[in-house]
Amino acid sequence: MSERSNIAEYTVSEISGDIKRELEDKFGYIRVRGELGRVSKPASGHIYLDVKDDKSVLSGIIWRGNASRLKVQPEQGLEVIATGKITTFPGQSKYQMVIDSLEPAGAGALMALLEERKRKLAAEGLFAEERKVALPRMPRVIGVVTSPTGAVIRDILHRISDRFPLHVLVWPVRVQGESCGSEVAAGIRGFNALEVNGAIPRPDVLIVARGGGSIEDLWGFNDEAVVRAAADSQIPLISAVGHETDWTLIDLAADVRAPTPTGAAEFAVPVKAEMTAQVDDLSRRLSTGLLRLIQTRRTELRAASAALPAPRDLLALPRQRFDMVAGRLEHGLKMNTQIHRNSLTAVSSGLRPITLERQVAQGRERLQVLKGRAVAAFSNQVQRQRLRLTNSAGLLGSLSYERVIERGYAVVRDEAGVPLASAQDVQAGQALKLEMKGGTVGAVADGGGVTPTPPRAVRQVSKPVVEATAEPTSPPKNLEEHVAQTKAKQAKPSPRKKKNVVDPDAQGSLF
Repeated sequence: MSERSNIAEYTVSEISGDIKRELEDKFGYIRVRGELGRVSKPASGHIYLDVKDDKSVLSGIIWRGNASRLKVQPEQGLEVIATGKITTFPGQSKYQMVIDSLEPAGAGALMALLEERKRKLAAEGLFAEERKVALPRMPRVIGVVTSPTGAVIRDILHRISDRFPLHVLVWPVRVQGESCGSEVAAGIRGFNALEVNGAIPRPDVLIVARGGGSIEDLWGFNDEAVVRAAADSQIPLISAVGHETDWTLIDLAADVRAPTPTGAAEFAVPVKAEMTAQVDDLSRRLSTGLLRLIQTRRTELRAASAALPAPRDLLALPRQRFDMVAGRLEHGLKMNTQIHRNSLTAVSSGLRPITLERQVAQGRERLQVLKGRAVAAFSNQVQRQRLRLTNSAGLLGSLSYERVIERGYAVVRDEAGVPLASAQDVQAGQALKLEMKGGTVGAVADGGGVTPTPPRAVRQVSKPVVEATAEPTSPPKNLEEHVAQTKAKQAKPSPRKKKNVVDPDAQGSLF
């Protein structure tokens, strides 16, 4: 027990603090070389990563302030040299490296990462030639994604102004640093999202431009998001990043790669003076060609007209034939008149008054026969329709609900007169109308049945009584008799309905 009592006793916080001070005093500020493993970028802006070799792993953290100043963003598989200090994280009993700066372990590491990313994106078809589109010959609006304060935008605007002045839209972005890739990708997608005839005109050509620099300076244009945005662009895109010897992944995804930003402006717009001279030359050639064509046609017309015979020779034979025909015309008219006179004489010889009288008499007899047949047919048709109407009226009366009421039944209606088919349609206290034999009475429904309404006058409904009229039972003998019968029916007054009046003091009851 005495030996154990001599061992120093620490709290958890004390031992963690002593270890933290020991590590920080021993290692202080160091440089560590290794390959990046896990890389995490939470919303806080800090970067958590692992630096490893073939045997060990060292956890690291880059605070948000240092992360925004990195030239090359950490990615898994990149060989780097990290500079910082070793410390501990007591909350998890682990040590870690707080990294102040991070740089690739030579250009070879970045190139290896670049080649790997290039193979990956090429396998997806983002660099395929069939995806690329041709630049428009005469753009109206040009969109430029670049820094608004550098010399690049001034060179592009100056070159466009010299060649063909037109509307230029600039999407300002950072062309270096941590947010370069995301801003450039957002600029490309933002221009593509504009409406064709919207308030802000949609560009016909896009230029993504930046001046020259090291591979670290241009690394934002190798970002995967930038490459995908360039490949998906519906607007033709010109890449003008760096000098002619520099290349980035956006150059492979763009529709056209320009060696410099100035070259991109030259690709985007033609030279106005050259186009004006070309139009003038074509206009001059068109005028000369038209004059030459007219002269040629004039020569051909003269040659053709010289080979034609004289007009008097062309008309000689027709004039002779006309004279011969004109000589025979008078004789032909006389012969035609004589032929028609003979035909008229032959026809008129058969026309006599007795013939006309005989034809009129035959026609009158035939008319009387047809008249009798028409009257008989009409009478038969009337009889058939009267019988059909009588049968239909009897059938309609047998199917009428009034016949059912005459047998002691009643029809229940609501206040609006709508029939109620089931007891479930009636609510307690609802006003009802009962149509029964002899008239209609009112009632009020309760929970256990129907209660008659306090005494009301019974409105007795009876069918109208129609006065009988004498109808001819025999069909008309002829058309004149039928017309006379029809006029007599129309002249008679229509029968009036007779109503049965009920004593207003009478009271109705359902029971």
